[in-house]
Amino acid sequence: MNNIKKYQILDGTTLKMIAMISMVFDHAGDMFFPEAIWPRMIGRLAMPLFSFSIAEGYTHTRDKIKYLYRIGIFALISEIPFDLAFEGKIGFSHQNIMLAFFLAVIALMLYDRISGEEDPERKHGGKTALGVLIVIAISILSFLLRADYTFFAVIAVFLFYVFRKKHPLIRAGVGVAFLSLTKTVGYYCATGFSFLPLAMYNGKKGKGLKWMFYLFYPGHLLLLAAIKHFLFG
Repeated sequence: MNNIKKYQILDGTTLKMIAMISMVFDHAGDMFFPEAIWPRMIGRLAMPLFSFSIAEGYTHTRDKIKYLYRIGIFALISEIPFDLAFEGKIGFSHQNIMLAFFLAVIALMLYDRISGEEDPERKHGGKTALGVLIVIAISILSFLLRADYTFFAVIAVFLFYVFRKKHPLIRAGVGVAFLSLTKTVGYYCATGFSFLPLAMYNGKKGKGLKWMFYLFYPGHLLLLAAIKHFLFG
C-alpha cells in the first residue's frame, strides 16, 4: 500500500474534472465528428470516473436522502438538454445518464438496508444475496427506462461501492474491468485507461465545487445543442 501512495496525487475534484473534459470530447465527437474515433476514445474515461464519483459521494455524504434528491432533480433538469443535443427534439427514446445514477443510488440504499451493510451484526449471506438481487432488478429497470448506459451504470456504481474497503487497485480494477469487458466494441476498448486516474486517487474530496459538477452536465449539453442548431439548423 505504501508503495503506491506516492503516485496517489489525484483527489475527487481532479477526477471529476478529468471526467468532465473526457465527456466533452465524447459528446462533441458524437455530435460533430461522427467518423472520428479518437474523441470517442478519450470519452471512454468519463463513465468509470463518474461512476466511481457517485459511489464515493454516496459513501461520504452526511445525508443520503438529500444526495438522492439532488441527483434526481438534475436528472429531470438534464433530460431536455440531453434530448435536444442528441435527438434534436424532446422525446423518451433515450434518457440521460443522471437517471441511471439516480437509480444506482436507490440500488445502494436498498442494498444497505436489506443486506445490513451498515450494521455488520445484522449482515449475513442470505441478506447480502437478496440485496444483490435488488441491485440487479434496479439495473434491469434502468435498461427498461432506456437510461444512458442502462444497467452498466447501476452495476458499475455498485461495484465501486461494495469494493470500497478493498485495496485501491482492486477497487479500481474491478469496476473498470466490468465496464471494459462488457462494453468492448470498437472505441469502447479505451475504457481500460480509466484505471490509471482511479489508481492515482488519494481518497481526498478536493476543493469541492459540488454545484459546478451538477450544473456542468445539463449546461454543456445545452451549449452543444445550441452550437449544433446554429451550424446545421
